[in-house]
Amino acid sequence: MSEIAAPRSSSRSRSVKGGGRNHSGQTNFELYSWLFMRLSGLALVILVLGHLFVNLMLGGGITALDFGFVAGKWANPLWQVWDLLMLWLAMLHGGNGLRTIINDYAEKDQTRFWLKALLITAALVIVVLGTLVIFTFDPCLDPNSTLSVCK
Repeated sequence: MSEIAAPRSSSRSRSVKGGGRNHSGQTNFELYSWLFMRLSGLALVILVLGHLFVNLMLGGGITALDFGFVAGKWANPLWQVWDLLMLWLAMLHGGNGLRTIINDYAEKDQTRFWLKALLITAALVIVVLGTLVIFTFDPCLDPNSTLSVCK
């Protein structure tokens, strides 16, 4: 029988003594990453449940969700920030979870490097595009022309 090695990410020390460094002199990135996952998970539960409640219970159900509903909702800066927080926290939370999985299961350093580079690139592209959509959304723009139809 072969022995199963402990995952790499859990084998690091989690001590917070020494000004944020562990006994081997490394920073406590994994500790802060672990703490971020718990706090962001809690925040995401609140944000997502609030999002679902407003959209489905107060918004008239699934049949009322359309372009006009989103346009009306995003006209309020509160909902732009709410959706932005959901986007950023979900991408950081999911990306951090995938980073941990890559650390645990990618055996070669080069494979780990390229998987993390791909993960970071994909997460950045999604966060940037999502942020642009939230803040540049114009419900008055006719998709067939550059003229505004709300004037």
